[in-house]
Amino acid sequence: MWRLRFSTLDSVRLLLCVFGSLARSVVLAEQEGENLSGLSTNPDKGIFAVRENGTTCLMVEFAVRFLVPYDVLALNGIDLITESAPLALPRGAEIEGTCGSTESEIHISWKNNAYTLRIFFSKELREKGVEVWKVSKVQFVYDTSETSHFINAYNPGRHTASTHRLSALVTPAGRSYLCASQQTLTLISTDHQKGITVYMSDIQIQPFDITTDFMFSEPYKCITDQRERLEETLPIILGVILGLIIVITLSVYHFHLKLTAQQPQLPRDRSMYKNM
Repeated sequence: MWRLRFSTLDSVRLLLCVFGSLARSVVLAEQEGENLSGLSTNPDKGIFAVRENGTTCLMVEFAVRFLVPYDVLALNGIDLITESAPLALPRGAEIEGTCGSTESEIHISWKNNAYTLRIFFSKELREKGVEVWKVSKVQFVYDTSETSHFINAYNPGRHTASTHRLSALVTPAGRSYLCASQQTLTLISTDHQKGITVYMSDIQIQPFDITTDFMFSEPYKCITDQRERLEETLPIILGVILGLIIVITLSVYHFHLKLTAQQPQLPRDRSMYKNM
């Protein structure tokens, strides 16, 4: 009996230790969202961060717009007409999120949670053991009963639009994704499978491996920006090459004229050869 009591007490102590460790780990892993949009000089761009233990673990900087189709009742009171509501992600949104070693996410909400943008990130190994991170899923929750954007919506209510098998903004691990060009995503809504269009621009995102608080790591520029930069610089490069060709041609011609001028000139009149 004493042995049984002893083992029971030990089990209780062990459970208390386990629960205490779990509670401590939850406290230590406390995560909070911060809105830093006031630091941006662009009135359309927001800056949002998730922090863990007082250190930035996820950071997003972008301008986001939405085009959301919804139904309204026609004038005949029978047919439905599809209208489109343009929305923009406001700078004063509320932030939540979680950080992990291979999966992270950020939730951006506004208008008393009438709208919520959720972005999910994941890490993966690709060919030759190269580690990358990507956007694995995007969700947009919206409420068509919110009348500032959805006017006379038919059968208003909350809907969720999501991507399907997304692999976007693929970036080498340890670097941030940088793209000034507009990136477009299409989300499928629970509202009769309508397509929600999401436009993102002036993007810089890093969901993992941030080494300095509130600072992005080395940027990885998107292919669109690289192509546009090449299109901008190519005429300049061609102009420089053409200018060099012209300079070289004129230099050769000038050198040829100097050599020709230094050679002795033979008389063209044959009668002059008799006096030579």
